[in-house]
Amino acid sequence: MKKQMHVYYSGRVQGVGFRFTAENIANDLGIAGWVKNLSDGRVEVLAEGQEEALKDFLKSLNQYFSRYIHDVDVEWQEAKGEFKGFGIDF
Repeated sequence: MKKQMHVYYSGRVQGVGFRFTAENIANDLGIAGWVKNLSDGRVEVLAEGQEEALKDFLKSLNQYFSRYIHDVDVEWQEAKGEFKGFGIDF
């Protein structure tokens, strides 16, 4: 089942390759959406895909950046089909 998730990562998540890693993982898993840095130091992700792929995406990012992430806020929603691929938003 396709879902959408809106995620905010807090911690030392900027300047460590977070966005580029997220983009690579998302593309490998067939996830669409975007990732971007926020002015308050957090990273925001809006992604759509199969629920299991999205869970794998979260797990991979949490494992890869475990020493940098202090908090993860995830909100699940129904997929809207608004994205074609996954990229970095500026």
